Amino acid sequence: MTDGDLFERDAASAALGITIVERESGHAVATMLVREDMLNGFGIMHGGLIFALADTAFAFACNDSSAVTLAAGADITFLRPVKLGQRLVAHASVRSLSGRSGIYDVTVRDETDAAVAEFRGRSRTVGPPAPPSR
Repeated sequence: MTDGDLFERDAASAALGITIVERESGHAVATMLVREDMLNGFGIMHGGLIFALADTAFAFACNDSSAVTLAAGADITFLRPVKLGQRLVAHASVRSLSGRSGIYDVTVRDETDAAVAEFRGRSRTVGPPAPPSR
């Protein structure tokens, strides 16, 4: 599966305006601009949308063309609120790989480089490469 296939099949990330700006095996960087429709009643971003950004960076960091790798679990800690117009950047990096299992850390930061959230994802490789898209 190519990066293009992985992203083209992810309608949710596209709808959120998530962009992959850097990608190599074990590492990925994704960005997202906070829009008005992403805010809750307090005028701050919904936590689930921050999770979606971190999860997308995680997916790109743990997938390559050699096998299908899925999330086995994830935890997130929200550190500060995010407001309208801020650009968030999620940096994902492999922490540990062992056989078919992996652990990846993702830090989400705002444009001032302040940490917004810390995400830890656990991956599991489940099979051979996915067939090419048609």
